[in-house]
Amino acid sequence: MRKLHKYLSLAISIQLLLWTISGIYFSFNKIEQIRGEHLRSTDSYVTELDFSTLTLPKAESVEVLSRPSQLIIKIKTNNNEEFFNIDGSKAAPLTKDEAITIVQKKTLLNPLKAEKVSNPQRGSEYRGRKLPMYKVTTDHENNVNVYIDEMSGEIVAIRSSSWRLWDLLWGFHIMDYIDRDNFNNFLIKIFSILALISAASGILLFFLSRRKSTS
Repeated sequence: MRKLHKYLSLAISIQLLLWTISGIYFSFNKIEQIRGEHLRSTDSYVTELDFSTLTLPKAESVEVLSRPSQLIIKIKTNNNEEFFNIDGSKAAPLTKDEAITIVQKKTLLNPLKAEKVSNPQRGSEYRGRKLPMYKVTTDHENNVNVYIDEMSGEIVAIRSSSWRLWDLLWGFHIMDYIDRDNFNNFLIKIFSILALISAASGILLFFLSRRKSTS
């Protein structure tokens, strides 16, 4: 029993330390700050649109969105999205300059340049977002990138050095070191069981040692 506890504890000690360190970091940092919500500015508008003059496809939902110098209409139909100008014509994708303007208007950041992201990459800081999109780099001291949907003009993610550290520790925490989004992987299941065995054997040894010392 003692040898089992000793070598199990040794085998999982590094992962237990990573679980503890990452848990402490998560506890002491607000997720809203990590996601950059404090870097957004309010962007509201009031307008009236006459939909009776428009010919649009049948939709599950209709949403009016604000883009630089214009409004567009977002139509969602059967898990598909289409975008129209307010005159009913098809909306064109954003340009790089428009992406930069959105960051200027909708955040507290100073944009430097924009580049289009079209190819998904495993473990990227924009993973899980619909492509293509624009990545806008800024001069913020925390190395902040802003990701903007190419059609809607919505800010879909704000990524900083704080978020990257959080993401790295999250990968360590769930033991998914590449994609960092699968917390049901085989490795974490095995180590969780080993940690349980180690803890249970440690508790058992404590009571066995106590009984032996009092006898």
